[in-house]
Amino acid sequence: MPTSHRTPAAVCRFMTERICCMVMRINIDCNGCYRKVRRALLDMKELETHLIEKKQCRVSVCGRFVPRDVAIKIRKKTNRRVEILEIQEFSINDEQTHEEKPLMITSNTWNLETKPILKPV
Repeated sequence: MPTSHRTPAAVCRFMTERICCMVMRINIDCNGCYRKVRRALLDMKELETHLIEKKQCRVSVCGRFVPRDVAIKIRKKTNRRVEILEIQEFSINDEQTHEEKPLMITSNTWNLETKPILKPV
């Protein structure tokens, strides 16, 4: 009989094989809310990078994690509503992802790319 849920071993394998980037909407009204969200993100060891856009009320995170679990943890730690806007998953074994297409998440104010851009001085 097949089961529809993942076993702990399958979840661990999923986390080590995939890199996820997730964009969330979190209402950040004041500096206190900003500090709450920032502290919650810094305490999560599975996150490699994060970006908080205070004016747009958006938070972007990248790392090896299960997106739903991260959103739930942020909700519990900050007591703020968390809305997942976009999730992108990348396989480590997939060479095409790293060579041909850099990750571009665009908004009005920033770009997040996997490859650094060097500008001459």
